[in-house]
Amino acid sequence: MARLLVVHHSPTRATRQLTDRVVAGAHDDAITGVEVEVLPALEADRADPADADGFLLGTSANFGYMSGALKHFFDRHFLALGGALADDGSGAPVTGGRKPYGLWVHGRYDTTGAVRSVQAIAGALPWRQASEVLEVLGDVGEEQLEAAYELGGTIAALLAD
Repeated sequence: MARLLVVHHSPTRATRQLTDRVVAGAHDDAITGVEVEVLPALEADRADPADADGFLLGTSANFGYMSGALKHFFDRHFLALGGALADDGSGAPVTGGRKPYGLWVHGRYDTTGAVRSVQAIAGALPWRQASEVLEVLGDVGEEQLEAAYELGGTIAALLAD
């Protein structure tokens, strides 16, 4: 059975709403053969992220960057996830073994830096962005909740039987 790991930092009501809908989409009844494991980013040590077949990542946008909790997840697991570093210590592009991932980001005013920071790290992992990033500014409405459900379902369906 394929394993989908949902790693998130959802400190606000809005981010939590998106997280809940992403998880609901990943559990859609039409999707079979996928085990969905949901972990707050600071608790990801409870699982072995390297064993996951796909990833869904969620974060708030904080001061133009991903949350410290999601960054901590990457810091702790980057090499175990197959991350590559260039000689200067920066992330190096990776080829082969491209596990699908999706990302949602909520911010009050801007999500650009948070998205860019996650994509920079993910680009140095054997992952492939398998869906458009869900960027939500301000209040969360039905359209954004629907898109979050779709994001969860899309990544899970890629791993389905």
